[in-house]
Amino acid sequence: MNTTAPAGPRPLAGVRVLDLSKILAGPYATMSLADLGADVTKVEHPEGGDPTRSWGPPFVGADATYYLAINRGKKSATIDLKSDEGRRVVHELLEQTDVLVENFKPGSGLQRIFDYRTLSEQYPHLIVLHISAFGEHGPLRDEPGYDMIAQAAGGLMSLTGEPGGAPMKAGFAMGDLGAALFGLVGILAALVERGRTGRGQYVTTSLYECQLALHVNWATNYFATGERPHALGSGHPNLVPYQAFPAQDGYFVIAVGNDAMWAKLCGALGRPALADDPRFSRNRDRVTHRDALVTVLTEEFASDTVEQWCRLLAYHAVPASPIRHLDEVYASPQTEALGMVGSVAHPQTGPLRQVAFPVSFGGERPHLTGAPPVFGAHTDEVLDAAHAGASVPA
Repeated sequence: MNTTAPAGPRPLAGVRVLDLSKILAGPYATMSLADLGADVTKVEHPEGGDPTRSWGPPFVGADATYYLAINRGKKSATIDLKSDEGRRVVHELLEQTDVLVENFKPGSGLQRIFDYRTLSEQYPHLIVLHISAFGEHGPLRDEPGYDMIAQAAGGLMSLTGEPGGAPMKAGFAMGDLGAALFGLVGILAALVERGRTGRGQYVTTSLYECQLALHVNWATNYFATGERPHALGSGHPNLVPYQAFPAQDGYFVIAVGNDAMWAKLCGALGRPALADDPRFSRNRDRVTHRDALVTVLTEEFASDTVEQWCRLLAYHAVPASPIRHLDEVYASPQTEALGMVGSVAHPQTGPLRQVAFPVSFGGERPHLTGAPPVFGAHTDEVLDAAHAGASVPA
């Protein structure tokens, strides 16, 4: 397991970020900026701070593991944004800030207080990322939202689950995380443009918009046919076989991406005639006759174990994998070789394991930054820096 190191790629070193967001989408984006070397200050309300601090169990020390997952590498300052003094401090900080991230509810007092049009006049260099539930326009623009609301309203839950079964949300928070990642792309693009023009800008995204962007082939399938898509379990709408199958002792997946690979699978099964069956010879035919083919393969795979099937299919160059649980993933030699799990030194609880940033630069991954901050631990430091850097009173 890797440990925190002081060096490593820091492509955003010198970029200052003020994080006024909470819950998941905004904090995940700002943690990613911290991983890339930015100096991130997280502003939390003096009464309780970010709600995810209490989203447990489990807890490690005073904080829920949910909070600890998405806030490493930041400073925590307790500031009441609705107070005159709090607003004055934030304006002092904004003089030194490159990127402001917020997810204020549309139409709320805080959104009016920190309206971008006003901020841009005072701080033309400032980049603001605003993350909302449903976007800047439309009949739902003022609605609040959580990840599962976005998954439901944006269609993901209609595509997740077994055919004919109850709708299910994805195992990951794809509403929030999609917005975090697209928001991060927007911030980086705005920083590049500011390097050319010297001016910041207002960047917006929403959980809803990002769900639509991630539909990808589901969308074009619908646009082409006009047919309502439905959940396919682990199946793929455009490739067959490309799903999970039960073996004697569990499930595994196979991913047949082309007709040559299908022929290899048939050879591995000792059923070469299947490759020439007119119902199955081409992918388009296999999609049409999905149910018949799945029935045939399900019967075949019931004859042996997951390990045996995966070994045999690997030998025949057919992509396959066991369905691993997270404890198995974190213990995997592949995970270790990539350095994707490390630890940070938490001042109250000791070493805290974390999943690393998944992009390398020149073959080197950014080292895990500091531990998720103790509530309000950097308030005095942040206030001193704000007052020292202020050039004009807010």
